[in-house]
Amino acid sequence: MNIILKKEEEKDFIEVESLTRKAFWNVYRPGCCEHLVLHKLRESQSFIPELDFIALDGKKIVGNIVYSKGEIVDSNKRRYEVLTFGPISVLPAYQKMGIGSKLIKHTVMLAQNLGFKAVIIFGDPNYYKKFGFENAEKFNIHTSDGSNFDAFMVKELYKGSLDGITGNFYEDSAFHVDDKEVEEFNKKFTNVN
Repeated sequence: MNIILKKEEEKDFIEVESLTRKAFWNVYRPGCCEHLVLHKLRESQSFIPELDFIALDGKKIVGNIVYSKGEIVDSNKRRYEVLTFGPISVLPAYQKMGIGSKLIKHTVMLAQNLGFKAVIIFGDPNYYKKFGFENAEKFNIHTSDGSNFDAFMVKELYKGSLDGITGNFYEDSAFHVDDKEVEEFNKKFTNVN
């Protein structure tokens, strides 16, 4: 298997949304909402097309990662731009083959080159620690509601990039979907997982 990474194009959108739906089906909740989040992110001003990559096995799209801008707001209402990625999706038959790792490593390097300070995610600490992610509490960064937990993680994109930056993290509103929206969006997909 020779996995190639390339930037996603508009012609790939439906296939990647279907892939994302398959990757997350019944993982965190009955059905899934990540494919709708992806759809909404692409329409958002926070979306970063330069960090939207697909993984190909031949001509078949088997994985995808997208990034969007978020911000840390400190107690004085100062705002600091950061990144978040996700959804990161790999077709179930291709999971545990290093495709997700390849997508993350490649795009984190690009994000560094683009001059971003940090990436903040919600994800499995056991998986993301190997990429240098640490609990956000170490940086005195909390969720928008002021909480913290193991899956809320930060990676500085260069040493000291978050020095003097603390506060609450806010992601794009595209990450917040309701069941009715998801139900309506699912009608677009004829294949059932």
